[in-house]
Amino acid sequence: MAKNITPKEKDYSQWYLDVIRAAELADYAPVRGCMVVRPTGYSIWEMVQRHFDDAFKETGHVNAAFPLLIPQSFLSKEAEHVEGFAPECAVVTHAGGEELEEPLIIRPTSETVIGYMYSKWVQSWRDLPILINQWCNVMRWEKRPRLFLRTSEFLWQEGHTAHSSKEEAVEETLRMLDVYKKIMTECLALPVIPGEKTEGERFPGADNTYTCETMMSDKKALQAGTSHYLGQNFAKAFEIQFQNRNGEMEFAYTTSWGVSTRLIGALIMTHSDNDGLILPPNVAPTKAVIIPISTDAAKLENEIMPKAKELQEALNKSLGGRYVQIDTQFHLRPGDRFFFHLQKGVPVRIELGEKEFASEQVRVVRRDTGEKENVTWSGISSKIPGLLADIQSSLYTRALNFRLENTHHAKNMDEFKKMLESKGGFIEVYFDGTKEDEKAIKEATGATPRCMPLEFAGERGKCFYTGRENARKTIFAKAY
Repeated sequence: MAKNITPKEKDYSQWYLDVIRAAELADYAPVRGCMVVRPTGYSIWEMVQRHFDDAFKETGHVNAAFPLLIPQSFLSKEAEHVEGFAPECAVVTHAGGEELEEPLIIRPTSETVIGYMYSKWVQSWRDLPILINQWCNVMRWEKRPRLFLRTSEFLWQEGHTAHSSKEEAVEETLRMLDVYKKIMTECLALPVIPGEKTEGERFPGADNTYTCETMMSDKKALQAGTSHYLGQNFAKAFEIQFQNRNGEMEFAYTTSWGVSTRLIGALIMTHSDNDGLILPPNVAPTKAVIIPISTDAAKLENEIMPKAKELQEALNKSLGGRYVQIDTQFHLRPGDRFFFHLQKGVPVRIELGEKEFASEQVRVVRRDTGEKENVTWSGISSKIPGLLADIQSSLYTRALNFRLENTHHAKNMDEFKKMLESKGGFIEVYFDGTKEDEKAIKEATGATPRCMPLEFAGERGKCFYTGRENARKTIFAKAY
């Protein structure tokens, strides 16, 4: 197989697309801006989905399904919401051969229709909280699409909860942010920074938006997931009212939160190299592949393949799932078979050739470092789980160190511009500017405020842009 990936140092955008193509993760759909998620890409999404869904259920949330189509009038009930999403909406005007009396919106997000349903379901404080999540597709008409990162249609989860008090709703918003951080850190090996969005970056209609921001290998930021405290805005728009314990009518407090297939883009741009995809073992559908090798067909069939299946069964048992595959592409040369799985990001390759068979060993090769090691058959079941754990940890540490090395500090606008132009990455500043200030900074530099890290919530200093005191520490960066 020819090496078919553009080096990231030469053309990062093309490298990204080449990795997706070589790993067979996705392809372009006939509709502009849409993508087909291929089986390899979808199996990664299933692994990501499983980790998040388990965590949601552990925190008391249940799954449901809401309609794809939303009456246009619903969107206009929340002014900020419609203003934020109107340019991205796809509208259905005809159905069944007739023009509709009221156009329908293909959901860009589901706050409005879920708010409508909650208004029907909630009458008393006893009906709260409602803790619902849905896994679905949404559509936001993208003008500059990029596979996984920004597509007109994408897969995601969106959690929507309703509460009887502000305190409970804020606690829920931050709880889910913490769930996101935990899964992104422990399973996706993404060293995310949890923080609060500035006014200009806030979700349309939210009182507060919280985010997990992470740095890609080109030093740009990516918003990995968000959690929104919506206050009573949507409750008032859709009349989600309940009788409180004192017998008085009150509007509920709501939240929403979501992550999407954008996370696959984050995995690619955080961990992969010029040879192809690298996957953290915790989200790799195939954690190890056994490659039987022999030019002797009889030996391959009668000795090497039976041993490969035996090792596969033992490893799957030790890993607790069907995570180990056997490569049977015998029509390819061994080197091409190795390269096939390398480009797909399989964390561990296990070679079983005639030489290894004779010595009752296998050769184990790490995808992340290329390190090779001979392991006995009897030791393989205990070796691989520990090796996978080490790969997982190493990928996280490498990404974290890269972010720390490329995080800089600026005290004023001149320093900010010089730092951004010469080094890029994350620029830490103190900032208390308005939406207009954010817009001006973006126009001048291309950078936007990614978040005000919760870790530094108590820190205050002089704003690098306005000069005002008591500004919060904020991270700026160029972003996807």
